[in-house]
Amino acid sequence: MPADHDAPDLALRLAQDLIRCPSVTPEDRGALDVVAEALRPAGFAIARPVFSEPGYPDTPNLYARIGREAPCLLFAGHTDVVPTGEAAWRHGPFDGTVADGMLYGRGAADMKGGIACMLAATLTFLARRGANRPGSIAFLITGDEEGPAVNGTVKLLDWARARGERFDHCLLGEPTNPGRLGEMIKIGRRGSLTGKLMVLGRQGHVAYPHKADNPIPGLLRLASALIVQPLDSGTAHFDASNLEFTTIDVGNPATNVIPATARATFNVRFNDDWTAESLGAEIRARLERAAGNAVRFTLDLQPSNAPAFLTRPDAFVDLVVEAIRAETGLTPTLSTTGGTSDARFIKDACAVIEFGLVGETMHQVDEHVAVADLERLTAIYGRVLEAYFPDS
Repeated sequence: MPADHDAPDLALRLAQDLIRCPSVTPEDRGALDVVAEALRPAGFAIARPVFSEPGYPDTPNLYARIGREAPCLLFAGHTDVVPTGEAAWRHGPFDGTVADGMLYGRGAADMKGGIACMLAATLTFLARRGANRPGSIAFLITGDEEGPAVNGTVKLLDWARARGERFDHCLLGEPTNPGRLGEMIKIGRRGSLTGKLMVLGRQGHVAYPHKADNPIPGLLRLASALIVQPLDSGTAHFDASNLEFTTIDVGNPATNVIPATARATFNVRFNDDWTAESLGAEIRARLERAAGNAVRFTLDLQPSNAPAFLTRPDAFVDLVVEAIRAETGLTPTLSTTGGTSDARFIKDACAVIEFGLVGETMHQVDEHVAVADLERLTAIYGRVLEAYFPDS
């Protein structure tokens, strides 16, 4: 990599190269090759493990590292993307078109653009510093984040740990900003727990209700017990936990038949007041109190690999905040909002925070990011590297 290489131009070109790989999960279609081919000439040692699990697609992954000394800064992300959807795109979803200052394509925001910025910032930093760089830089990139997340980051971390790889801090490039680059850093995520509730009744004719047992009133009674009282009022860094019913199903096509069962599915996004186990116990206790001896029910709590976690603000968080402020003039909010991410796995290996592009159009038709934001994010990551590895 020439020392005078233009990092912003490199970020755009890499983002276009990545978008042009139609890596709809679980397919890779050359996306990890783009990452490997960018890092290898700079001296990174690269591994490409593929993980398998019965019932799930095999998934390629990439791990790259330069240096063996501590501290090690880990960049993490995913090259797989969600499907393009049914509606027509203004520009081809895998063309990487630039129009009116915007880069269009599936993954532009989530998160091929972020990976491109990490790569460009790192390559430019290494070209400028040469050997004058204490510590190590690593990349952990999966193709299984938008999918089941079984053969991706969680196994790649186990693979790295078994080989003696250690990390001090991780920057995950998910699109964290709601509307403007620099608005938000994610320092944690809420947990997720899904439950399936079934109330048991007895089928019968609606004209003879005494010969039947309608499960629907019982289901409404139990559902009310789960939502009438808040689970909590929030914590220092988290909003209140929320339980949302996502389906209520009877599956009864007849208007004159009382059904035998009624079902509901709910999901809870919970804060650090709870673990999946303690939350499950609370849900079950509420249901049992509401049911008494009058409602027969079953509860199936799905296995959860998404606990609530928090990276407490420290010197590394401050370092990233200062890099953002220097480039954007904004002081980012330290947030724990949003859905799950692979940070839930990385937090067991090292402290992890998330900062990437604006996510306003992620997963949408005509997904896009501003080319200027690619330039600014590359500069932010560059400042992080300079501050994390000060001149000796």
